[in-house]
Amino acid sequence: MIKRWLPRLIGLAIVAGGVALVMMWKPWATQASPITFSTVPVTRGAIAAQVTANGTLSARGTVQVGAQVSGRVVQLGADFNDPVKKGQLIARLDDSVLKSQLDQANAAMAVAQANVAKAQVALADAERQLKRQKSLQDQQLVAGITVEQAQVVYDTAKTSLVAARAQTMQTQANVSTAKQNLAYATILSPVDGVVLSRAVELGQTVAASLSAPTLFTIAEDLALMQIDTAVSEADVGRLDKDMLVTFTVDAFSGKQFDGVVRQVRNAPTTTQGVVTYDAVIDVVNKDKQLRPGMTANVTFVLEQVADTIKIPNSALRFKPAREQMQAAFAELGRRGSGSGSGGWRRDGGSGSGGGGSGRPREGRPMGGPNGPPDRKQLYKLVDGKPKMVFVKVGLTDGSMTQLVEGDLQPGDQLITEIQGLPAAPGRKVTPF
Repeated sequence: MIKRWLPRLIGLAIVAGGVALVMMWKPWATQASPITFSTVPVTRGAIAAQVTANGTLSARGTVQVGAQVSGRVVQLGADFNDPVKKGQLIARLDDSVLKSQLDQANAAMAVAQANVAKAQVALADAERQLKRQKSLQDQQLVAGITVEQAQVVYDTAKTSLVAARAQTMQTQANVSTAKQNLAYATILSPVDGVVLSRAVELGQTVAASLSAPTLFTIAEDLALMQIDTAVSEADVGRLDKDMLVTFTVDAFSGKQFDGVVRQVRNAPTTTQGVVTYDAVIDVVNKDKQLRPGMTANVTFVLEQVADTIKIPNSALRFKPAREQMQAAFAELGRRGSGSGSGGWRRDGGSGSGGGGSGRPREGRPMGGPNGPPDRKQLYKLVDGKPKMVFVKVGLTDGSMTQLVEGDLQPGDQLITEIQGLPAAPGRKVTPF
């Protein structure tokens, strides 16, 4: 009988021992994942509120030099990057046809002048004949119709002289036009500057029948340049004249250049439904490093502080649920951190307001309602425990924010995430 029941009793004992072991193991297993805090440090330094935009560098004054007459290029006096002076010869066109046109105009003017002299002689003769006929009429030697015919001849001669003089003026205008066209064959620089581009070659024929083709593009002075930026409509209201800017270009990585806003233009530009405005920036380019056409990454400095305490924005975005903080303090208490949090405070005070339990009061949510409306809520890690801190903030550059008032010092660790807690219903443990 004993031999038959002994294996069964041993099996029951093993099962009972296993159940007891599982019951003893479970509390320890639930604590296998400890609570940890991800933090970021408070720092000190300069901070600036900024607006960014992209733009293109260009010379403040750019002149496109064209040809007003047609012809073959027979001489080039300037090339790419050449400095030029106002009035300097930069190109010459074949002027043989233009000289022929001038000769024709001069000949036509000579004919017109001869016609004027002829008309003057005819007018003088008609005047004498009219006077003679009137004298004979007074003596009743000729009929009245003869005098009338003489009057018509005189009036006709007088009109012919007026027409001949007008023809002379017309030919003089043609001569002036021919001279000007001949002068256009010699192309001079209109300004002092630097040749940016040359669009013709020696021997090339230029046709200017419909429009003036561009031969050269000249920048007036590359020591003074400008940037035309595309600023979004959301940011343009924050810009103003004489505002300081900084910018970088890809050609000089890591080097920062300075500029000043000269003008914020009212004309909008719409591209694929996005409205932008042109903010024109003056740039001093004494060393001539910057070149027209470079893409500039511009930062408008709206306001800046040289030395201040800076809070990482990730700490300002951390918003834990009340249940998570309660669980955190309960867990810290079980680890021997004390029955209360010790470091838990509200509104910058020294106590939790909950009878020293280390938890927020029941029925009151964590966060904003416990602090002034103009303050932000942060959690500082002190001796391994969270401490609620309310701060007043100022400028922000997108990643860091200025501390105006609050119990924070450089080196303090601000909580951005809690690991090891179950997520509260409808909330995430980390808001990032």
